[in-house]
Amino acid sequence: MPQFDRRTALTATGLAAMGAALPARAAAQAPLPLDARKPGLPLKSGHLHMGTGTGPHGTFGITNRYLTRNDAPWLPVMGEFHFTRFPYAYWEEELLKMKAAGVTIVASYILWNHVELSPGRIDWSGDRDIRRFVTLCQNHGLLFFLRPGPWGHAEARFGGIPDWIVAGTRPRSNDPAYMVEVERFWRSLHDQVRGLFWKDGGPILGMQIENEYNLDGPGQGRAHIAALKSLALKLGYDVPLYTVTGWDQTLYPKGEVVPVHGGYPDEPWSAKTTKLPPKENYLFRFDSRVSGDLGAQTRNNRRGDADDDMDDTPFLGAEYGGGVPVMYRRRPLLAPADVAAAVTTQVGSGVNLLGYYMFHGGANPLANGRSLEETQRSGGYNDCPMIGYDFQAPIGQYGEVNAVNAALRPLHYFLGAYGDRLAPMTVHAPTIQPGDKDDLKTLRWSVRAAGGSGFLFVNNHVRQYATAAHTATRFTVTLPNGALTFPSRAMTIAPGAYFFWPFGMDLDGVALDWATAQPVTHITDADGPIHIFAATLPGPVELAFPAGTGLSAPARSEQGRVIADVAPAADRLLTVTAPDGRRVRILLLDQASAQQLWVGDISGQRRAIVTAADTLFTPHGPLLRQRGAARFDWRILPGPPASAMVKGPTPSAVPFTPARAAGKAPPIVIGGPANAAMQPLPEAHRAAAAFTFTLPADAVQSGDAFLEIDWRGDIGRLFDGTTMLDDAYWDGRVWRIGLKRFADRLGRPWTLTILPLRADAPIYLDDMARAKLPPSDQVASLLALRIVPELEHRP
Repeated sequence: MPQFDRRTALTATGLAAMGAALPARAAAQAPLPLDARKPGLPLKSGHLHMGTGTGPHGTFGITNRYLTRNDAPWLPVMGEFHFTRFPYAYWEEELLKMKAAGVTIVASYILWNHVELSPGRIDWSGDRDIRRFVTLCQNHGLLFFLRPGPWGHAEARFGGIPDWIVAGTRPRSNDPAYMVEVERFWRSLHDQVRGLFWKDGGPILGMQIENEYNLDGPGQGRAHIAALKSLALKLGYDVPLYTVTGWDQTLYPKGEVVPVHGGYPDEPWSAKTTKLPPKENYLFRFDSRVSGDLGAQTRNNRRGDADDDMDDTPFLGAEYGGGVPVMYRRRPLLAPADVAAAVTTQVGSGVNLLGYYMFHGGANPLANGRSLEETQRSGGYNDCPMIGYDFQAPIGQYGEVNAVNAALRPLHYFLGAYGDRLAPMTVHAPTIQPGDKDDLKTLRWSVRAAGGSGFLFVNNHVRQYATAAHTATRFTVTLPNGALTFPSRAMTIAPGAYFFWPFGMDLDGVALDWATAQPVTHITDADGPIHIFAATLPGPVELAFPAGTGLSAPARSEQGRVIADVAPAADRLLTVTAPDGRRVRILLLDQASAQQLWVGDISGQRRAIVTAADTLFTPHGPLLRQRGAARFDWRILPGPPASAMVKGPTPSAVPFTPARAAGKAPPIVIGGPANAAMQPLPEAHRAAAAFTFTLPADAVQSGDAFLEIDWRGDIGRLFDGTTMLDDAYWDGRVWRIGLKRFADRLGRPWTLTILPLRADAPIYLDDMARAKLPPSDQVASLLALRIVPELEHRP
């Protein structure tokens, strides 16, 4: 992505200051201009020192602008899923959920202290069986990205480095004692994944070295990253792509590794107890790929290396927040649009690998009864739950498909179907840009284009802030072959809208001049190709084609084009015939149907299903799942709708008994590395209220069943006897716990403890959560328990 020279751009603030603004009425009606004639950086390859990219199943490569697969541009979706934070018995179905969501690469930290439970004893069995996990990825056509640290952060104790190595060496440096231990760990890991690298026919595509590394000094800095890569090569980690994280003033040896980037909709690691200013992730990026604070636990005031590497490396992402964790002092809640708008904006900024952290939540394991979460009292910057690591991810801690999943899938399917077109396109900035991330009045947009084709990206959503409505909006994009102004009729871009529109798009030989709808994917049936689009704004969608194009819908001739206004509907196919007789069909979904779209393989053929149920594409056909509802509705496109009623248990209330009244919660201590609210000591839980209940032994009958806990308090902990099953910080949500992993514990008494939340607690809660708190000095209450079964159906 070329750097955009801001000297040639006008910010909205600058335009007004120059006195160059047109009268308000005229400015509102004039098309917004953008010049997309500037060519991108000259393409080059072979300058980065990566590993073997050729294997039995094809080739991977990297240029200074994008990744390649079999010598073609490639723009994959990568999602983080920590196998050691999820029971191995369910790995396969969780990987199928990720694949159904459009993920093509699974990434995972290999957290050292999750597998080395005592000094010198590395255990790769059970939930730590990395070979089994990577093999399952391979079996289902998923690639794998290895992230073995040795320091990983991941909200883990000491960043995943075992206590005894932290105590006995100088971690994160070239200290010989430390490097010997790293070699022992990496050698053991390599023994597990031997033969699973891409060159061997396996799925392992890449390796991230260290994480959030910005330390400098003797034996640190670039020299340490170089030493770790040399060690990896010595041990046999031969992969097509070596990366490092590129934020928070990262340091690395140029050409030896490629920086990956990220950004989050909120900062749970912040010490602030108030709403944060607008995040820069909602602003298109034209001169830097590096977001602000991403929570690195070390600090460096020097300029990082990633900004100086933009001409030689593509814009790759690894940690765009699929959610955010809930930490003790800060408990933000995300709406689906908070995530989807941010990542759509980053793709419109040139991202050519869309990587999420996390895509799948999990639970921290216990090591010989000792917890492994990050805490301030262990030197970390944050306090995290002992077990819960849900992350508000697209797939949650217990495998539940969350609402954000639906908001992201259309983008993922687009990248899978059309990413080879998008990846080589150059990013262009509009003539008038927002003054900064706090400017909520100027429209945020960009174009990625190559020649006469491209995509126009718009974002008018900023988490927790109201943006302006943009009435009578049109765009003029100047291309090498002339200026294109569209749509033909001005539209209103409402606050909260985010989308992208195509122009100059080839639909299997049929030219689409533009559409005010978002392309999603394409499928094929016996009658030929079908391109699926999704409406982005209320009302009909405008589709424009060259003169002479035939449409199976009413159209008008205007601007030398054939233009149709088409109402979106899942049961209507528009047939388009080019002047040369080539024919294609367009299926235009409304916004609600687009968020119920699932794309996967059925009997070896790529198919699309519209259903409100969660969908897995299994070797035995699609499997639909939903919580609570017995009626399943679906449509396999472009076929007719279908439905079925499924017999099974219904949601039911669970009686509970108060076992202990709450005591007085102690004042919250301010301190630690963040100089902020610290999680209460274990002894503080003596003040917790306690409630007992017994779940039916047969609560799990089909799929899963979820215990829903409606509560108020500070920290909740769920016990079977003295064994803690889960914990959570109260954030305003109903706490949902999947029961199938606890099936052998059902039918006997469980205890829920709730530490009171003090009214003066110096923690951040969203307004929605604050509104649920009673006006009292403290609260520790259980309002309701219920079981919600998960039902299944195969269409």
